[in-house]
Amino acid sequence: MQSSGSPKIRGWIFDVYPADIGEMAVWIISENGQRIRLTDKFQPKIYVSGKKDDVEKLVGRIYSNENIAHWNFVYKFAHPIDSEKSRVLEITLKDCRKVSSLTNQILKLGDYLRYEVHNSDLHGDRTYFFVHDLFPLAFLEVEVLKTGLKYTLLDSVESIDYSIPPLRMMQLKVEIAKSGKIESPQDPIAGIILNDQIIIDSGDEGEKLLQLSKTVREIDPDIIVTNGGDAFLFSYLLQRAIVSGVSDKFILSRDEVPFVPKAQQGRTFFSYGRTFYKAPTVRLYGRVHIDAGNTFILNEASFQGLFEIARTCRAPLHTSSRSSIGSSMSSLQFYQAFKQEILIPRNKSIPEAFKSAYELLVADRGGFVYEPKVGIHDNTGEVDFSSMYPSLMVNNNISAETVLCKCYPDSHLRIPELNYNICEKREGVVPRALKLVVSKRLIYKRLRDEAKDPKLREIFDNRQTALKWILVTCFGYLGYRNAKFGTVDGHIGVCAFGREAFLRAARISEGLGFDVLHGIVDSLWLKKEDATLEEYSNLCKYVSKYIGVPLNFEGRYKWIVFLPSKMHPNIGVLNRYYGVMESGKLKFRGLEVRKHDTPKFVYDAQMEMIKVFSSANNSREFMLKIPQALDVVKVYRQKLLEGDVPIGDLVISKHLSKNPKHYKQHVSQAIAAEQLIKEGSEVHAGNNVKFVFTHSEDKRHDRRVKAAQLLCEGTNPDIKRYLALLYASAANLLSFKGYTAQSVYETVVRQNQNNLLGYCKKECELDA
Repeated sequence: MQSSGSPKIRGWIFDVYPADIGEMAVWIISENGQRIRLTDKFQPKIYVSGKKDDVEKLVGRIYSNENIAHWNFVYKFAHPIDSEKSRVLEITLKDCRKVSSLTNQILKLGDYLRYEVHNSDLHGDRTYFFVHDLFPLAFLEVEVLKTGLKYTLLDSVESIDYSIPPLRMMQLKVEIAKSGKIESPQDPIAGIILNDQIIIDSGDEGEKLLQLSKTVREIDPDIIVTNGGDAFLFSYLLQRAIVSGVSDKFILSRDEVPFVPKAQQGRTFFSYGRTFYKAPTVRLYGRVHIDAGNTFILNEASFQGLFEIARTCRAPLHTSSRSSIGSSMSSLQFYQAFKQEILIPRNKSIPEAFKSAYELLVADRGGFVYEPKVGIHDNTGEVDFSSMYPSLMVNNNISAETVLCKCYPDSHLRIPELNYNICEKREGVVPRALKLVVSKRLIYKRLRDEAKDPKLREIFDNRQTALKWILVTCFGYLGYRNAKFGTVDGHIGVCAFGREAFLRAARISEGLGFDVLHGIVDSLWLKKEDATLEEYSNLCKYVSKYIGVPLNFEGRYKWIVFLPSKMHPNIGVLNRYYGVMESGKLKFRGLEVRKHDTPKFVYDAQMEMIKVFSSANNSREFMLKIPQALDVVKVYRQKLLEGDVPIGDLVISKHLSKNPKHYKQHVSQAIAAEQLIKEGSEVHAGNNVKFVFTHSEDKRHDRRVKAAQLLCEGTNPDIKRYLALLYASAANLLSFKGYTAQSVYETVVRQNQNNLLGYCKKECELDA
């Protein structure tokens, strides 16, 4: 619906994207449920800095450029660390889609040395939100004027009780009549399934595709959810539309634009020590396409978490669903910089301060840890700092432009150990951005704990979970080499503040009679004989007040097991433990049930063992339940030997850290990837590959595993290999008592269970 005249519309802003030259299409979901398309005049700006004479000469060289609407000289903070504004060239473009090409032209004119181009990384839709101080799903009133759209915001990004319009969602699945073992773009469409109900399976392919377009138009969904839409499904549908001669009529967007996915390749990138593959984005206009296989935040925090991220970070829904958490956080930082008139650099240009060898030794130490006391412990309390590092970044004003600032070298705010000054005259971009996230998450957690309505509790939990990932990422991103407002010195400073706060908390705890059993960065496990819950609560209140970072009492364990290193049985591992709290909540880290590559068969067995132990009220009862737990292993062993385990429960998922052809060793995931490539499938570095062990010790490496997509009737798993995984998972739980995979095998297969029970009783007597 195209509006005319000057009406006022109340509703939620849903989608924004470039339309004609100098215009943005804006979709509003009105209060009465209408989906209204408006257009607004919009011309983005980029900025150029450099030597005064060079920049003035640039004006003459680009004056007649057809992409430029007009230019002007203005005063902005050209660099994040600048304390004063400087004169820069402001260029207004006719079309936001030409920003990248004009930026490259300017850089080339300056031999990539003379000029710095700023704000060129902001996409048109994001810039539009920033300029108008809007955010996705904001409730507002918009007036249609001849000069453009006039907005009156009736919402706030700080709001925690906001309403979301009743969005219409559709799930899209396609059944493919594959001719080979792997689906191919050359295979015809067998049927199309919408919302698990509507099935389009009659007529030829062209008729099926046109019927899909018609049905989508009739249902008029706001969000279309697929699984693999970016990587394969939509490009497949377009290919079939071209073959059928209906590509010009095949439309899934709400805007009447023929469906044409971008002819771009996905990209492989390296982040936090791991290789990732990101499929190219398939954009719909007026609707939002979400690929469930290409989204992190949706899988972690549901749609409520996605909406929270989009609103808080001011990033469009289709972008937020696919963005990494670091990219979402960058969007929030960009907005803060935009409002403070700090230009956003195209490339990070803030160097690390020079350090002597001694300063490097002092500074580069990371977080503080207490080595865990290996074994099982009764009545242990856990206390955690809430968003410790983000809170320290906010409280101490840590950002690229504030650490070692030149405007206030005599600042009283200093980084411990290094004595670096931190600016006290201005608030940094990073702490300004994080302050909102920290405060909102604390409120959501409180509301979740107070909510009596399960649905409301789930909403608040999903929202706080989404914000948690922003806070989890912000510390690492501060030291990331490409973070626009990152700083290695600030990253080091946060660690120093964190160590100081952590040690203070530990010393206070010990002063009040608590023993520290384990501690890692922002969590402490404490024990004090006959300590009441009130004592733990008072401890947290005292530490919070003294340190300035909230310390929360997470609960008390009936028992908790700190596991040893597999290589050194007497040394504890920082993040390998499991236990059951007095509330009945299970908590575990570093076990097979927490690993993504664990087959369901092993996952189920270990989880059942943990549930056996969870009924124990103390370490003595735990020891008496070891025979019962090993009976679980015996049952699962028998299932596997008798062929009662479905082949799907034996599938293992492994990550490809590089291109399959670049592996020098015949590792399992590389073998499975080669099998898929041979069948015509595309496999990239960063993908996960699923397979089943078949003959893991076979000299012919191609027979060792079978890719999950190629499994067929008659495929036999490698029983010996899966039994080894089963025994290892059981041994992991009991390693604090000296169990190994071999001893678990001998106990389950050879040793009499009565003898084992007697052994466990004897162990209990010795412990007593």
